[in-house]
Amino acid sequence: MDDFSEYVTARWPTLVRSAVLLGCTPPEAEDLVQTALERCLVRWNRVRAADDRDAYVHRVLVNCFRSSRRRRWHGERPSEVLPEHADVDPTAGIDETDAVMRALDGLPDDQRTAVVLRYYAHLTELQMATVLGVAAGTVKSRLSRAVKALAQDPHLAELRDPR
Repeated sequence: MDDFSEYVTARWPTLVRSAVLLGCTPPEAEDLVQTALERCLVRWNRVRAADDRDAYVHRVLVNCFRSSRRRRWHGERPSEVLPEHADVDPTAGIDETDAVMRALDGLPDDQRTAVVLRYYAHLTELQMATVLGVAAGTVKSRLSRAVKALAQDPHLAELRDPR
């Protein structure tokens, strides 16, 4: 159990950010990561024995994300208590974040997932192939197409050439 707690403490921010980059809002991302980690905890002996824990956990995360998107309704959920927000200036970096998120939204799901796993989660192509259940060549072609599409994306062009 301590091994699991250490893993969660060390990887929580990266997993949450990966979920945000996959298309979740920050609160949804935290819920998604918690769901994925619950599934990993139940089978922690299998996760611990895996050749690459990060790839295993990211695969569970991606599968949970895909399952959550299959549901019909994505509306609000009632809550008794609203979360408190710190008084941090939210305007810093909003344009850049918006441009990146719009560019990612423009990619097909398989390419977006590949970009997040490679460039944010820093998984190798072999790890990504394991996570996605595809051949390494498929991972390379998805990344190539995604990078080409992002290079031509008008939202990101505004960041490169602010006139």
